[in-house]
Amino acid sequence: MGAARGIGSFAVWDYVVFAAMLLISAAIGIYYAFAGGGQQTSKDFLMGGRRMTAVPVALSLTASFMSAVTVLGTPSEVYRFGAIFSIFAITYFFVVAISAEVFLPVFYKLGITSTYEYLELRFNKCVRLCGTVLFIVQTILYTGIVIYAPALALNQVTGFDLWGAVVATGVVCTFYCTLGGLKAVIWTDVFQVGIMVAGFASVIIQATVIQGGISTILNDSYNGGRLNFWNFDPNPLQRHTFWTIIIGGTFTWTSIYGVNQSQVQRYISCKSRFQAKMSLYINLLGLWAILICSVLCGLALYSRYHDCDPWTSNKVSAPDQLMPYLVLDILQDFPGLPGLFVACAYSGTLSTVSSSINALAAVTVEDLIKPHFRSLSERSLSWISQGMSVLFGVLCIGMAALASLMGALLQAALSIFGMVGGPLLGLFALGILVPFANSIGALAGLMAGFAISLWVGIGAQLYPPLPERTMPLSLETYGCNNTYNATNWVTTTEMPFTSAFQVHNAERTPLMDNWYSLSYLYFSTVGTLVTMFMGMLISLPTGGRKQNLDRRFLLTKEDFLSNFDIFKKKKHILSYKSHPVEDGGTDNPAFNHIELNYTDQSDKISGTHL
Repeated sequence: MGAARGIGSFAVWDYVVFAAMLLISAAIGIYYAFAGGGQQTSKDFLMGGRRMTAVPVALSLTASFMSAVTVLGTPSEVYRFGAIFSIFAITYFFVVAISAEVFLPVFYKLGITSTYEYLELRFNKCVRLCGTVLFIVQTILYTGIVIYAPALALNQVTGFDLWGAVVATGVVCTFYCTLGGLKAVIWTDVFQVGIMVAGFASVIIQATVIQGGISTILNDSYNGGRLNFWNFDPNPLQRHTFWTIIIGGTFTWTSIYGVNQSQVQRYISCKSRFQAKMSLYINLLGLWAILICSVLCGLALYSRYHDCDPWTSNKVSAPDQLMPYLVLDILQDFPGLPGLFVACAYSGTLSTVSSSINALAAVTVEDLIKPHFRSLSERSLSWISQGMSVLFGVLCIGMAALASLMGALLQAALSIFGMVGGPLLGLFALGILVPFANSIGALAGLMAGFAISLWVGIGAQLYPPLPERTMPLSLETYGCNNTYNATNWVTTTEMPFTSAFQVHNAERTPLMDNWYSLSYLYFSTVGTLVTMFMGMLISLPTGGRKQNLDRRFLLTKEDFLSNFDIFKKKKHILSYKSHPVEDGGTDNPAFNHIELNYTDQSDKISGTHL
């Protein structure tokens, strides 16, 4: 804390800006609690009444996975490993395309609230239960990290109270989730994306001014080897190369965008399927913008500290603190701007946590409560949903306390997603893409995929890969005017990315050097592929070809071709409005009552006439 004093610290204005951000978020929640007659049904609460339009949903999708882990993690990632991270721009394109063209059409035409309802429709109750439980565990773990990470980093640098921040974030989130439901979550996300961009922009602009132009920043980065875009090494053990980012990244992020409840729930809440697809494609622009911002911040970090790295010279104790350190360093003369950056990091947190809480509530109500208590009225379901929001809010704050024992943040967060997300993605892909997969195959595949992912993931946490696999670039300290040389030798022996569970100086076996050193982005890929492969293997001998399937549960070629219906004449639209529009989602062409109760065999094959 003493070291940070030299670079400016938090002033009154910074706290004002930060508090204003929390208050506005809470106010949006209060507004949606009462606007439009409040949250009458659980469908209003969990799905915004299926009346959202594309742009707010798109911004909301961007916000939820651009958490504080992104705001603090990506710039320090670029600072240490170089700008190859920006190859993710290509990955995001693939991810969005796959989500919009493979997963969205099926989920949308079935009109489901919880993605795990699909698993029951396509397989059986048991598969649905497995999926639900995996999701709940994964999300609570991840949310804990997301609340704790920024609080820790900001506390170390700015002296912002650690548990005060954690509890405040948790409470405000739970507050507006419980009062306002999904509408509040989406609109607070829109506001928070604005703040995130503002926070990033203020850092980039000021850094450019101080360093004397973008060209200086790029020159410094180039000389320091930070502009390493082209690394086509096909070796799956190297942490970030072109291939690990494109292939591994696509699997990891598709498990988040394509099948993760907190994302799917949002784009299903759109008015029409066209709006839902648009929201995904517009969200791609948001992802690109934030990626570019965070990479630029990372390069600015390097340019500013290329001859005096604050991490090795012990001014900050973890890479996640580099970004707040830079902010206090260059923005100390502007009252309120460091506060804006902290608000930016916390907006990331709030948006992620709120979507997690809302999704957890939705899954619990739809998958665990509705099937068992059929007699509940809509009003009481709405109350139960709100109760669940509170419960999960408290649980996530509890997880944040646990996260304080876990190691490096970006890695831990992404590896949890990889370990659980991979097999789940495989399970949905089996259902949607493989007509002969059955429930026995699905369960066996899920178990196999999960076992393998856990094995790699936990192995990698215990025996972290060697530096020649992760390839950190050099950090220099020759430019520091160090008065305390006594502490200087400690830093060279310290290993980056130490985890609480690490096994020290064990003999390196071939298993560790090859299998456990797998790039963390491939955890998800391994999980998905093992799940699909085992699922197909086991479905074939157990009568997978004989089952009588409704075509609506699969991806059909009509789903893709219907993209081009916009160009046809609009004369058949009127027939959709043949029943009253008031009823929740009926004005939604993919969700009319006639289609949902097909009994006639001939209709089964033709699927949706959209």
